[in-house]
Amino acid sequence: MKQLKMCAQGAIRIAIAAGILSAGLLSLTAAAQTAGDAEALAQETWREAIAHTNVPAAGCFEASYPSTEWNQVECVEAPNIQFRPRSGRGSQTVGNGDDYAAEVSSGLISQTVGSFPTVTGVKTEKGVYGANSYSLQLNSNFMNTAACDKAKIPADCLDWLQYVYSSDEKAAFMQYWLIYWNTTCPSGWFSDGGGDCYTNSNAVTVPKKAIAKLDTIKISGSAVAGGLDTLVMTVGTKAYSTTGEDSVVDLATAWKESEFNIIGDGGGSEASFNTASSITVKIAVTNGTTKAPKCASNAGTTAETNNLNLGKCAGTGGATPYIEFTESN
Repeated sequence: MKQLKMCAQGAIRIAIAAGILSAGLLSLTAAAQTAGDAEALAQETWREAIAHTNVPAAGCFEASYPSTEWNQVECVEAPNIQFRPRSGRGSQTVGNGDDYAAEVSSGLISQTVGSFPTVTGVKTEKGVYGANSYSLQLNSNFMNTAACDKAKIPADCLDWLQYVYSSDEKAAFMQYWLIYWNTTCPSGWFSDGGGDCYTNSNAVTVPKKAIAKLDTIKISGSAVAGGLDTLVMTVGTKAYSTTGEDSVVDLATAWKESEFNIIGDGGGSEASFNTASSITVKIAVTNGTTKAPKCASNAGTTAETNNLNLGKCAGTGGATPYIEFTESN
């Protein structure tokens, strides 16, 4: 009997010890989770800050978390790929006209930041060159600025700017267009063979990013009249930037809408996501007001697409006005 009692007491001690150990592990797990959440928040705060931090001069730059100091790096030549303007409205999936843009009702946009704050169910993406083949594009509205003055019919000409990341070319740069130019392209510009002309800024090298990093990616585009157009791309704990002259298409004089999305990597191609993918797209604008921008529908400007369907869109005012919408399949 005494032996049974001792066994029972031993079992109780083991159970108590196991409970204490379990509670300790839970506590450590909670603490680790809290620390992880704090670090994730700190990194996101840094990405937002560096997206709004001016580069010190023209050229290409990199920055690393937690520093907001830009370090100059060598620029590279941008790839000669056409990220073409839309040809009209395509299918009901995103792209080729079927997309939202953030439209301001007063003033002009001086900066736009595009991001994907919530990404669920995304496991794979395939494009023209296989897995993780896509572009990120932050695109202006079509404009008619002084850059069109030497077109065959200036009133018919439209100019356009794209802030682009090509995953396959591992490069971020700006692509400028003169649409309906319909005469010999200016020096340094390429003809698309259909009456339009395009040229690129210098590019900054950005390693190929797997689709799993999508929620840590931001693309910022800014324009200063008489100054520079600047692209900033952040991924995780790294940031990359390149610049170009705003006088190429005079974006700062007529920027009223911004489109941002993940789509095919040039040539009107498609980015295809696995079934049950859902992405939230946020487009934040700076235009000197706190008014909520409008969700302009069917306002996409690029020909590239993805296989997701647009959901509802809403505009929000405040210190950094933005629109936000979902796309899923």
